[in-house]
Amino acid sequence: MVSDKPRIVKVLNVRDESKTVRSLIFEDDICSKARPGQFVMVWIPGVDEIPMSISMTKANGLAGFTVRKVGEASSALFDMEAGSLLGVRGPYGRHFTPIIGDVMIVGAGTGLAPLMPLSEILTQNLSSIHMIIGGKTIDEFVFVDRARAILSKTKSEIIITTEDGSYGTKGLATDAMEPILKEGHIDKIYTCGPELMIKKVLEIAQVFSVPIQASLERIMKCGIGICGSCCIGRYRVCKDGPVFDSPKLEEIIGELGLFKRDHSGRATII
Repeated sequence: MVSDKPRIVKVLNVRDESKTVRSLIFEDDICSKARPGQFVMVWIPGVDEIPMSISMTKANGLAGFTVRKVGEASSALFDMEAGSLLGVRGPYGRHFTPIIGDVMIVGAGTGLAPLMPLSEILTQNLSSIHMIIGGKTIDEFVFVDRARAILSKTKSEIIITTEDGSYGTKGLATDAMEPILKEGHIDKIYTCGPELMIKKVLEIAQVFSVPIQASLERIMKCGIGICGSCCIGRYRVCKDGPVFDSPKLEEIIGELGLFKRDHSGRATII
């Protein structure tokens, strides 16, 4: 497949999203055609190769991903400037399936990255969107202005929650779900973020019999289903996901937020 072929691309623009989060925009016709929820393997010369969710696609061949400064590889990506070179291959994985109807989006931190291009398609479908954005503190928020611009094109609302109450409503993102679900009919829930949050989203959705799609994040060394580092239950996140629907999530609910595999493939407690 053409998408499996590694390509060298140049960083055209670096956009600060917060003190610890940046978006890197580059030109790659293949990545610009990625579907919401798909990811690319990004090679940082001399450092490592890591998976990154596509957070932006444009018809003119531009694409972008968003990185939080955490470990060695992500810090190296974060420190890149316009003109820097990096390698990409992909996009890979199963993507979100946009619908036409009333939907809920629940995201936190950089988990909002794949939900932004999804929101753009949903607004084109004239879907009504209830977007819940959560975080620990005001300093951790990204994409709020972008979300407002996207949702301004349709009948939608944004609910913001912080654990410390420094922005929006005090509490967890999942705390804001039930009042909306009780008020009216929601056709589908889309989510991405910490696994414990995704597990709670699934449990609430089950109570109200609403189907969900969730994008999971796991360690990936190959991105093509060989290494097994991203296994959860009987699934490989890179091949069977990263987007999973309700039936598959219900199969692995006992592992969500509890266990993951390290770089050696060994199961460890999160």
